[in-house]
Amino acid sequence: MTEPLGLIAGLGDLPVAIASNAVASGQGVYVLRLKGFEEPALAEYPGAVVGLGEIGGVIDRLKAAGCRDIVFAGIVNRPNFKDLKLDMRGAMLLPKVVSEARKGDDALLKVLVREFEKQGFNVIGSEEANKALLAPAGLIAGPHPTEENLADIRHAAKVASATGALDIGQGCVVCDGLVLAVEAQEGTDEMLRRCATLPAAIRGKPGARRGVLAKRPKPAQERRIDLPTTGVSTVELVAAAGLAGLAVEAGGALLLRRAEMEAAADRLGVFIYGFSPDEAS
Repeated sequence: MTEPLGLIAGLGDLPVAIASNAVASGQGVYVLRLKGFEEPALAEYPGAVVGLGEIGGVIDRLKAAGCRDIVFAGIVNRPNFKDLKLDMRGAMLLPKVVSEARKGDDALLKVLVREFEKQGFNVIGSEEANKALLAPAGLIAGPHPTEENLADIRHAAKVASATGALDIGQGCVVCDGLVLAVEAQEGTDEMLRRCATLPAAIRGKPGARRGVLAKRPKPAQERRIDLPTTGVSTVELVAAAGLAGLAVEAGGALLLRRAEMEAAADRLGVFIYGFSPDEAS
């Protein structure tokens, strides 16, 4: 009997893509939806709803379902740790979680990964659970980037690497060598909306697009949980901000509903490009 994939899920398209692929591949899936972040599209799969502080309950349910490989996926906002309802294992882990959380999201995620590995689970990344999500190298959709665009991609990727090393964010917008925005806790979409309000003189516009958004993993991040993710809304907001395109690190970012992303890029006249780590070094 095939061991089902254990999916600890928040909101969004990513956990849905992973669950549907696990079923289509014949592996099957067991989904634990996190309370307060229950993605409606996951309700059709076997599983349960669990609280963020019910670590022991999560472990017991995954073991009872026969899961060995598990994946964390989806949008979950950092909770107020004082308000969490904890089971015994959650209470034991809380001091370590709170301590590491002060160092940033990546340190917090590593604590969770190690705890599940101690329990005998094999924590895998979203890209291993669904290989079709991983961004390839080169032009993915839309017009070819110009030399000016490529220079902006290199600069934006270097800035994203620098801010990522401080656990700030994974994205940066650059136009003609000028940094327009860096991603922090507001997320990519809000950063792009902010860019759209900047003076037209320092960014592009439809018909005369300039500038790029680049996204890449943080240098030392736990890649099995938090790879950069983009979707159709990212492409639409890149276009709305007057930018020429979206660039992601090849092999280091996830593309959700890729066919729809490509169609949107072609329709709006913006590119999607996968840069290699060497291009941005």
